[in-house]
Amino acid sequence: MSKAHICLCTLTIHLPGLTSLKQKRGILKSLIAKTQNKFNVSIAEVAENDKWQLAQLALVMVSNSTSHNQSAMDRIINFIEDSFGDIIITHQDIEMI
Repeated sequence: MSKAHICLCTLTIHLPGLTSLKQKRGILKSLIAKTQNKFNVSIAEVAENDKWQLAQLALVMVSNSTSHNQSAMDRIINFIEDSFGDIIITHQDIEMI
């Protein structure tokens, strides 16, 4: 029986220039949907819910390979940075479980 490897990535992002939670929700909704569709990863906003220009996202994926999880998470982070140029990732933490 093969072992399941879980990868948890926590991203803190800064969304400069926003003036309302409605704008923040629109950007995050798009980011979450596009990332889920492209990479089949679970993603949710987990903290900083009431701050306009700050968000914390958690991304989780499961596979049979730690190296696959690491490379996939690197691709996901690059995708987010490239596709949503108006956001800034201020902190990232990747844990393999």
